[in-house]
Amino acid sequence: MKNSILLTLLILILSFSCKNQNKNSTEHMVILTAPSFKEDISNGNVQLIDVRTPEEYNDGHIQNAVNIDFLSDDFSDKFDSFDKDEPLYIYCRSGNRSQKAAKKLSEMGFDIIYDLKGGYLNYE
Repeated sequence: MKNSILLTLLILILSFSCKNQNKNSTEHMVILTAPSFKEDISNGNVQLIDVRTPEEYNDGHIQNAVNIDFLSDDFSDKFDSFDKDEPLYIYCRSGNRSQKAAKKLSEMGFDIIYDLKGGYLNYE
């Protein structure tokens, strides 16, 4: 009897712990493959953000992408004019910075963030 109560308590504690971990994750981010990303942005009427440096952006970028450098001091401020209720499509060079950017953007209140799997390197 004692063991079953302890086991039940342990299961409840682990269950609660897992739920709290999910709240800290980027619940609003979806990683898209290059073909899905291309299809979604094909109409051109999306919020498309390149989070690479201006130098990387100038070396080549996806058409209609706005460059907002994730490493810049004013990264968050540059999103003041964006609609938080509309999806954001973001990418970087390989997917690392855009995942960090997606987490930050989610914390800023953006509802849906689509991240390009493998970044711009995977897009071409």
